[in-house]
Amino acid sequence: MAGRTPVKITVTVSPELNQALGDYSQIYGQAYGEPEPVQELIPAMLASFLESDRGFMRLRKKGGSS
Repeated sequence: MAGRTPVKITVTVSPELNQALGDYSQIYGQAYGEPEPVQELIPAMLASFLESDRGFMRLRKKGGSS
């Protein structure tokens, strides 16, 4: 079981992806009335992506990760 202390991960993205994430953040703010920084959106986006991968989730439940 993972701990509850957040872990900082550093990644490098392409300029195009960086621009798209910035655009997403702006549109998110317009849609929901509150600005949300990219660094706050990315963890939620990644969690949603992983949760939507049924194959990954099935294997993970079987103990496919350490």
